[in-house]
Amino acid sequence: MKSDVLHYPRLDTVMMVEETLKNSGEYPNKRQLWMQLPKKTMYQTFNLILDYLEDSGKIAIDKDGAILWTHNPRLLKTSVNAR
Repeated sequence: MKSDVLHYPRLDTVMMVEETLKNSGEYPNKRQLWMQLPKKTMYQTFNLILDYLEDSGKIAIDKDGAILWTHNPRLLKTSVNAR
């Protein structure tokens, strides 16, 4: 059964989630990260952002629910230049 998305995130909201996660000193779970956001965000929109970040390879979520920022543009730039 397909669920309808009520609200798609704006770019500034995606960037807010990214920055909050990058600047987090720990590996938060979804609820902890959601509570750390500087502005209120609908939980469905927040989950959509996390799905996007995971699909694009910027984050990984372990079996315990901890979210890890994995995106490293310097490493990507080095590997592209090595080809």
